[in-house]
Amino acid sequence: MPSRRTLLKGLALAAAASVVPLPAFAADYVPPLRQMRGMWIASVVNINWPSKTGLTVEQQKAEYLAWLDLAVQRKLNSVFVQIRPTADAFWPSPFEPWSQWLTGTQGQDPGYDPLGFIVEETHKRGLAFHAWFNPYRVSMQADPAKLHPDHPGRKHPDWILPFGGKLYYNPGMPEVRKFCQDAIMDAVTRYDIDGLHFDDYFYPTNTTAFDDSAAFAQYGAGFPDLATWRRNNVDLMVSEMQQRVRQVKPDIAWGISPSGIWRNKASDPLGSDTAGGQSYDSLHADTRGWVKKGWLDYIAPQLYWYIGQPPADYAKLVPWWSDVANGTGTLLWIGQAAYKAGDPAQTVPQWQDPAELSKHLTLNRDNPPVSGDIWYNANDLRADRIGSISTAVADHYTRPALAPVLTRLAGGEAPHRPVLAYALRKHDGVEVRAVATDRHEPFQFAIFRFPSKAGAGAFADARNLVAVVPGDRQVRWVDPEGKRGDHYYVVAVDRANRTSKPSNGFRVL
Repeated sequence: MPSRRTLLKGLALAAAASVVPLPAFAADYVPPLRQMRGMWIASVVNINWPSKTGLTVEQQKAEYLAWLDLAVQRKLNSVFVQIRPTADAFWPSPFEPWSQWLTGTQGQDPGYDPLGFIVEETHKRGLAFHAWFNPYRVSMQADPAKLHPDHPGRKHPDWILPFGGKLYYNPGMPEVRKFCQDAIMDAVTRYDIDGLHFDDYFYPTNTTAFDDSAAFAQYGAGFPDLATWRRNNVDLMVSEMQQRVRQVKPDIAWGISPSGIWRNKASDPLGSDTAGGQSYDSLHADTRGWVKKGWLDYIAPQLYWYIGQPPADYAKLVPWWSDVANGTGTLLWIGQAAYKAGDPAQTVPQWQDPAELSKHLTLNRDNPPVSGDIWYNANDLRADRIGSISTAVADHYTRPALAPVLTRLAGGEAPHRPVLAYALRKHDGVEVRAVATDRHEPFQFAIFRFPSKAGAGAFADARNLVAVVPGDRQVRWVDPEGKRGDHYYVVAVDRANRTSKPSNGFRVL
């Protein structure tokens, strides 16, 4: 008999598994088997989760489960959850205090392990969990005395600098860089996460007033100027993080979502045909260099502009980033501005057009290096103010999708071929039962339905993929659209998103 957990998984996902025809404008489009479909769940200042401080443990848990419900509803396969927003932690960290965004008081134990809970629940839904860290931001206010007494910034006041009404760790100090890495790696090593994710904040924007002159005097020898030294500091953070992650958890994804413009062509002939803020200059983040040097598994530039927007045109930036990533082995995912669609403050007609975001994903199809999108932020995927999210989902997420395989892991050992025990007609559809043959249970099962017997090459895309369900030793799932004569196959999927050979086929009688 299947476990209660297995049955609950099947029930939870059955409603999301119905298959509808592809939209007419994309009749010749072959849906990919693998595509990043993620959303950012932000915790800083309680943007998404928890929605406010002081919630009970059960309220916090219920809120998070509701975000997972939304991810399944929107046919996503990954969540990116901010667990170290302001040099404080969503887990019992020996390095930094409990986050104030949990209880309202920094250092106060929330009464459970939030990170342990959210990782486990995310995996129960068959979703990947990417742990999102802000590397250097210490506080959303500028008074060090308001930090917890045991906060590292209180113990090492020379580590922190005020800027723009906030506090930051000083990226120019080697001991700070190592400490931040240690604090992050604590979560990476102790929890079953699928990815380590940085956002776009390194040095604060417009950093001429960021007074790191003392650190530059101490550590900047041999650099021609302050900006070059700062870029090297950020480079070291990125390259060293890669090395440390590869040493302890080589199967997890390591990536960054930078601001969308590296440099403008007017500043550098290698830059994009844009005229916006440049991460290379204003944040000292050489985002193009990281891709070319192979320091990331993926890059997810935040292209928060509409098609045709001056001075930063989405339709120009996607091909530019595609050219940067092409041939490097670094996957390219696009950060989508769900927060702008239908926002009354966005007065241009494009952001009031329900089809704008769908047009972004259509444009992505013409740029093969793009292998998916991450949506900012979760509140906006829920609000769907003008139907822009549901439009994009209806147009582009008509089939399920596995998350992409990292380039460096693509040649690894695939999971064992599962056994399809049966596919039987029931009153509510066709019930499919699959059994794992691996020593370890798969992360997911991908279920395919064909009108006739399938050839070996028929599993390379998602045209006949009807469901992706959480893995277990065995799983039962009901296809509400299954019928007599259909042929079913099941493929096992491991945590790196590698797939097995298809199971035996089973024809519905």
